Amino acid sequence: MTRMIFVNLPVADLGRARRFYEAVGFTNEPRFTDETAAAMVWSEAIYVMLLTHQKWSSFTDRPIPAAGSSEVALALALDGRDAVDAFVELAGANGGLVDVNPVQDHGFMYGRDVTDPDGHVWGPFWMDPMVASGDTPPI
Repeated sequence: MTRMIFVNLPVADLGRARRFYEAVGFTNEPRFTDETAAAMVWSEAIYVMLLTHQKWSSFTDRPIPAAGSSEVALALALDGRDAVDAFVELAGANGGLVDVNPVQDHGFMYGRDVTDPDGHVWGPFWMDPMVASGDTPPI
C-alpha cells in the first residue's frame, strides 16, 4: 500500500470548511464524506479530514485548541512564487486570514502563512528545484 497521510482537523462549520478547502485547490472524496466529516484530497497521498466537533470528540478526549493558538503548521509545496501568492489570495477571498506570520523570502525559498476559517495554519511555499534536489546549495 502507498504511504499516505490523513490530517484530521476539527471544524466548527463543515460546509464552510469544505467550501474553503475546495476554493484553494482540494477536491472532495465523496466516499469518505457525510454530515460529520469531509475527506479533502490534496494529492494521491495527502488527505485532509474535516471533522465536526462532535465527530472529533469521538476520536479523542483532548480539547480542541483555543482560537488563536497553533498546534501545527502545515506546509504545502507549490510550483512557484505566483502559485504561493495565488493560493494566499484564494484563501483570503474564501474566509481565511492571510500572512498570519511574517512572509518568508530567502531567495531560493518563498512562503506565506494563512489560516483556514477555523484557525488551522497552512504555509504554501515554493523552493527552487535545484536547491530542493541538492544540486545547488541554499544561498
